[in-house]
Amino acid sequence: MTAQILSTKKLSSAQKQPILDANMEFLEYDAISIKLISFKSPKFIQNAIFSSQNAIKSMKKYQKDLLFGNIENCFCVGEKTTSILKENGQNVIKTALNASELANFIQKTYENEDFYFFCGSHRRDELPEIVRMSKNRLFEIKTYRIESKSVSFKQKASKILFFSPSGVQSFIAENNIKNALAVCIGETTASEARKHTSNMVISNETTVESVIEKAIESTSIANI
Repeated sequence: MTAQILSTKKLSSAQKQPILDANMEFLEYDAISIKLISFKSPKFIQNAIFSSQNAIKSMKKYQKDLLFGNIENCFCVGEKTTSILKENGQNVIKTALNASELANFIQKTYENEDFYFFCGSHRRDELPEIVRMSKNRLFEIKTYRIESKSVSFKQKASKILFFSPSGVQSFIAENNIKNALAVCIGETTASEARKHTSNMVISNETTVESVIEKAIESTSIANI
């Protein structure tokens, strides 16, 4: 039996509703889990980089004072991350679609400044490599850990929703994408999915809702 959509992230009731409204069969699970970890950082930071909402959650738990006037400028990947920072009164200078775009902006715009990258334990290499080639200094601060929760599925899906490179890796550990359509939240996730399939699309925005919308509207799938 083939489910129409398999989400590698458990969705909220509101996020599921468009799928149900489209009368599509649906499976969901969490391909990864996030563990927030304690960290140390300077009391005042001029430039902070965030590529995930998880780093902000960790900061709220372990270094809450940083969010109350102790960060001057923020640089983000994704609209959701930006939105959360602004809700906490932060000054967001740049929002990029992916880490490479953000790193290139920093490289071209700034010189001789310190940047603190609040990231996960399995962060990708693009942003650090590009920023370190610039005339700036980059300091990495690990704020959370990603743990894989691989599950083997006998029931195949026509469309698989991916929300992070780690989610792709976790799914592939026990399954094959085969002829399913991989629907990815952004270019960074898509670059990992391309290692396993050429049958893929990327959401218009880096949000869960946009991934779901893209999956529902996409027709370029091959049934298993």
